[in-house]
Order: sequence, then structure tokens, then C-alpha cells
Amino acid sequence: MRILFVADPLSGFKIYKDSTYAMMREAHARGHQVLACIADDLRLKEGVVEAKAQWIGFTETQVGHDWYHIEQESYIALRDVDAVVMRKDPPFDQQYLYATQLFSLAETQGAKVFNRGQALRDFNEKLAIFQFAEYIAPTMVSQNMADIRAFVSEHGDVIVKPLDGMGGAGIFRITNADANLGSILEMLSHNGERLVMAQKYLPAIKDGDKRILLIDGVPVDWCLARIPQNGETRGNLAAGGAGVARPLTAKDREIAEKLGPQLAAQGLLLVGLDVIGENLTEVNVTSPTCFQEIAAQSGINVAGLFIDALERKCC
Repeated sequence: MRILFVADPLSGFKIYKDSTYAMMREAHARGHQVLACIADDLRLKEGVVEAKAQWIGFTETQVGHDWYHIEQESYIALRDVDAVVMRKDPPFDQQYLYATQLFSLAETQGAKVFNRGQALRDFNEKLAIFQFAEYIAPTMVSQNMADIRAFVSEHGDVIVKPLDGMGGAGIFRITNADANLGSILEMLSHNGERLVMAQKYLPAIKDGDKRILLIDGVPVDWCLARIPQNGETRGNLAAGGAGVARPLTAKDREIAEKLGPQLAAQGLLLVGLDVIGENLTEVNVTSPTCFQEIAAQSGINVAGLFIDALERKCC
């Protein structure tokens, strides 16, 4: 197969942990041709969606930035590759939205895109949890600071976060007695102009914010519990959390098996569920990670499972 990865610049990959890198290496090891581009290099020319793609060759180097070389670079229609894998990190801004619209158009021209453009637009990673309300903690979304203050008063201990963040950015734990409550809400809501999510604080975060991976609707048997360190509230690895791989609990599996088929049917080949205790907190669809951490600690070749699914869809 010829697989095009739409990702952030390869020169910035931290290959010791990057999931897209693991996918690329696995695809290459199976004899597939690996292409890459950034979202800014998508274009629509004479009605055809194209990408300025780089054909990637791999070196033996497993550290630093010398793990690849560019064999050639040229424009190629998305319909002329076997699979397009969208791996650009959030934020889901206007440029990201335009990219998903180009993907949707490319699909009408015969391209196979994972995750599908329409699904990326439909599933905001924070708001999507409301489609599975039986599994979520008390949560509200509002740009009205009085609404959020009332929610904080009701629940006492609350997590607030923006709808477009990643890696723990912009997440705060607040109480009604917090002297900085007003400032935090003003900052997150841009003085009442942007929606903010508020969730009841879950003490189970101390045991980890679990990342459960779904590949074509099927859960990987182990998850990665991201455990807050040094008094932090956030377990995100980008915020300094420690990642510990664990087998799925019965509740983890119940949630994953309930959501998996529904999400796969919407065109979401790869999903990362975030679960704290027994509560679903996010549905990650843009560029779910933790492949390498789970693989290293469990022995499960997560990238292999993903490429297996891609081969079933495209070969």
C-alpha cells in the first residue's frame, strides 16, 4: 500500500514516544510505501484534492532527527494513495476545519481517509462524551461565568478546561473558595466569549487518567494510566504525568465495547477514550497517542494492530 500521513513536521517528532512514528515504522516494515505531508500542504487544484507529499525512507537510527530521509517530493492526488491517515495534533482551529473539509471532498473522489473528515468535525473531543451520558460525571458547558460559578458552588470541587486544548493545557482545578476563580474563568472563557467545560472533580484521578485505545471499534487489551505527579491534578504525559500500562478493568471494557462499534460506524478507525475511575471524560479522535508506552510495558504491538486494521480497510 501507499500510505499518506498528514502530520506535524517530521523534524519535530519525539520518536521515543511518538505514535505516528510507530505507525510509519510498522507500515515500512511490512513493505508499504510511506508518504508524509503537513496539513498546510493540502490543496484543491482543478477540483482535485492534492497534497505536496514527501516519500519517506527510513534509516537505522532510532534517536534524534536522523531516522528518515526524503526520497522525493511532489504533489499527489489523495485518491491516488491507498490510505490517508490524519495525524495532525490539535488545536482544532479554522485551518484544521478546512483540512477536514478537503478530506471530505477527497473521499467523494475515491480517497480513503482515517479518521474521516466528517467524523473529525462531528466529534469534538470534549463534547462527544455527552453522546454517552450514562458514563460521565456531572458536567456542564457554558460561556456564561455565572453558570459555571453556580456549578462550582453545587459540586464544590471542579475541573474546568477549554474545548480545544490538548495535553492538559488550560486545565484548572477550582473550588468556590478559590481566590482566583474569577480570573481563571475570565481567562478560559475569554471574558465570556468562549465555551468552557466544567466537570465534577474525580478523586480517582490519583490512580490515573486512563487512555483506552479503540482500533476499528475494538479495544486494545491494555490501557495507559497517566498518573499525576508532584501534587499535580493533571495526569497528561505532556503535563508530567507518569504512564503505567494496565490491563483493562471490567468497567473499562464495558465502556469500550459499548462505544467502539458506534464510533467505528461513524468512520473513526482510531479513538482514544479517557476514563477516570469509571467515568468517561474525553473521546480523542484527532491524533490519539500512547502506542509506544503501552507496547513497551505490555508487549502488545499497538502499531501492528493499527496497520492490520488499515490493511483490512484498504487492501
